[in-house]
Amino acid sequence: MKHKIKTSLLALSLIASSVVAADARFKDVQITANKLSDSAYMFVGSGGNIGVSAGSDGILIIDNQFAPLADKITKSLNQIQSGTPKYVINTHYHGDHTGGNAHFGEQAIIFAHDNVLTRLSANKDLSKSALPVVTYSTDISIHFNNDTLVIQHLGPGHTDGDSVVFWQDDNIVHMGDLFFKDRFPYVDLKGGGSVIGYRDNVAKILTLIDNDTQIIPGHGALANKDDLRKFKHMLDHSINWMKKNIQEGQSLADIQAKGINDKWKSWSWNFISEEKWIDTLYQGLKK
Repeated sequence: MKHKIKTSLLALSLIASSVVAADARFKDVQITANKLSDSAYMFVGSGGNIGVSAGSDGILIIDNQFAPLADKITKSLNQIQSGTPKYVINTHYHGDHTGGNAHFGEQAIIFAHDNVLTRLSANKDLSKSALPVVTYSTDISIHFNNDTLVIQHLGPGHTDGDSVVFWQDDNIVHMGDLFFKDRFPYVDLKGGGSVIGYRDNVAKILTLIDNDTQIIPGHGALANKDDLRKFKHMLDHSINWMKKNIQEGQSLADIQAKGINDKWKSWSWNFISEEKWIDTLYQGLKK
């Protein structure tokens, strides 16, 4: 009995320590709002950028960063408009975009691609409120705040459940993690992602927007079509470069030693370094 008590106390202590660590990690994070139109905003904090529609129909948010930031996100939303979100859209399943699901899902309806529900449901630690309620296989539209938000799934790219959200009238698009502005992207190969699919999805989006479109990237500052075009050029060069090295019989170690073209080295960052990007390209293209 004493052993069981000690074990339980140790478990509680570890849980408490992890909560304190999470709070400490995010205590200085500030959620800042960038107004894009009369009813649309981009929120920046820690994790994926958040899209917001706020108006006469209520509040809708696209992604919600990490769980410990839910209260800060709510406070920032209330500075724009009182009330809680009616709808949440998940652009994919990663925790830096869906961490607030459990909090916001208590009162909001969560929309996501079918595969997001499948992947989140596999995490037995998540509450029911964290799971999408409405799922889709391709496209779905939400008519909200005098605009139509069109949610599209273009096939495997960053993951196998990516969604891109277009404001039809306001000419805004939230790309989720199909766009890392001026950075090497994360292609989650274990999560159904595809290097070629990622590039092709970016190419598709370029055909659907114009020079006035405001682009909310998954990570990075507000962008435009030129920024996205530059991103695709990096993807094209990286893919063609890696294919050539693989065809020549180069090993991953050899390719890592050479490194990528100097033009793109500055796109390396703390999460996806040049080394990790090269490894992703190799693993994703060698088959």
